This record gives sequence, C-alpha cells and structure tokens, in this order.
Amino acid sequence: MGVGQNISASNADWTFGEDVPDTFVEHIKVSVPLYETGHDLICQLSDFFVKPDSVVYEIGTSTGELIKKLADHSPNKPNVKWVGLDVEQAMVDAAKKHCADVPSIEILNEDARLFDMDKADLIISYYTMQFISPRHRQELFDKIYERLNWGGAFILFEKVRGPDARFQDIVSQLYNDFKLRNGFTPEEMMEKTRSLKGILEPFSTQGNLDLMNRAGFEDVMSVQKYICFEGFMAIK
Repeated sequence: MGVGQNISASNADWTFGEDVPDTFVEHIKVSVPLYETGHDLICQLSDFFVKPDSVVYEIGTSTGELIKKLADHSPNKPNVKWVGLDVEQAMVDAAKKHCADVPSIEILNEDARLFDMDKADLIISYYTMQFISPRHRQELFDKIYERLNWGGAFILFEKVRGPDARFQDIVSQLYNDFKLRNGFTPEEMMEKTRSLKGILEPFSTQGNLDLMNRAGFEDVMSVQKYICFEGFMAIK
C-alpha cells in the first residue's frame, strides 16, 4: 500500500531500502516538521565544535543531504573528515552520488553499533535512533559518549512520545493535522502507521535524556522542539 511520494510499505514492514531513496527527501520534508530548519540549525551548531582537523560522524546518513550541507557550511576547514554511516546499501549508493563532488565526505555501509569509530568532535543522529531496537540503543549511546573527544558534542534529533497518555493523545492528533495539511490522505497516514509497527520506537523526552545521562552526558539541552519532534545537544 502507498504511504505517499510513491513509497509502498506493508504491515510492520517499513524499509529504507529498495526504491525508498528515490523519493525519500521529498517524503521526509512533508513528514517531519522543521526538517530543513533542523539541518540549518545543526550547521550553525557545528561551528562551535568542528575544528580544522576534526572527525565528524553522521549516524544514519540516508541520502547524504545533511552531511553535504555540513561540509559545504565549512569550506574553510578542508581537512575535516566527514563520515556518513548507514546500514541500507540503497541509501549509501544515493548518498555517495549526492556527495560525489565533496572529496572530504566518506559514506560507508556500516552499522554504527559495530563500526570502529575514530575519536570525533561531533557526532550527529538526525531521526535515526528511533529506528534502532531499544535493546541496542543504550550501548550505542554509550559508544557515542566514549568516542567523543572531551568538549565534543552529540546532536540528537528524535520523534518523541508525550510524557503521559493525555499529552500523547494531543500530540498525535496535532501531528495528524500536520500531515493532512501537507497533502497526505487518511489512507496514506494509516498505511504509514501500520508499516512502522515494531520498527519506529520513539522514547519520550525524558527517556532520551535518561539514555544520554546513563551514557555519561551531564550537559544536555533541547535546541529545537515542535510538538513531538525534538532536537538535543549534549556536550562531553
């Protein structure tokens, strides 16, 4: 069944592979509030952490939109190593094509949980952790903290659940209104929800803060929030 932008998915079977990369950017821009604004904000925040010899990782780089914007944002730092990691080969292929004109960007078909990351000054996860199984999520947060240099930052953007049932009901209805305004049909919205069962597992704001605190992050703040979508910045 269709979920919008010519993307098809069946019950509890959402994938980022197959033909999804072809229209992924178009789909995500109308699915996630402030999607491009979040990109712009991360580029601005990167100024405080990216040094001329830095290593920067993006976990779940998808089609490479954000990592290319980051590299283009810092043209005066040509020795920065920008590394995008993604587990979907189709996304990796699309990202390599999108970033082909920026030699400082490396796109790898790797699982961040298993990949041996170098010490980094900035690690970014832009709406990715919510797709990692909760049983593996803490170990990845722990790894991110360990691989950051002292003073480095972890920027995390996630869909978040409401803190209780009443708030969750409100944010769900507001988000449905957002998607309707952006042209999704009720049928597409229902099929997308069905396809994400057991695959998209967002935590609450506090749940994400707890993950970061347990990993070792003590300095954490929210940098963007719109209904059930939130960006955090944590500094080691």
